[in-house]
Amino acid sequence: VQLQASGGGLVQPGGSLRLSCLVSINISSINFMGWYRQAPGKQRELVATITIGGITNYADSVKGRYTISRDNLKSTMYLQMSSLKPEDTAVYYCRTNWNSRVYWGQGTLVTVSS
Repeated sequence: VQLQASGGGLVQPGGSLRLSCLVSINISSINFMGWYRQAPGKQRELVATITIGGITNYADSVKGRYTISRDNLKSTMYLQMSSLKPEDTAVYYCRTNWNSRVYWGQGTLVTVSS
């Protein structure tokens, strides 16, 4: 299973970005998918998760600003980020669990700066 994250870049505070995570297998039967991030000098932290039934969960720091979604037909998970803050700067990773194993994407860098 391979995960390809994309969509990162440089954005000004208050701006928006949409991250995508393309998965190499059909995700329609994958229950758990999520986005994590790791800021410089900090541990990787959970950002948002989504289940096969569409149940979502968000870190308190991104609630109301980020939206996680999935398109099973495209085998892709998304993270829509808005009202971005400098403290959102990090490498963002997508993750999924499949057949009792954990798979990570390679990460995409999001930099929020003026």
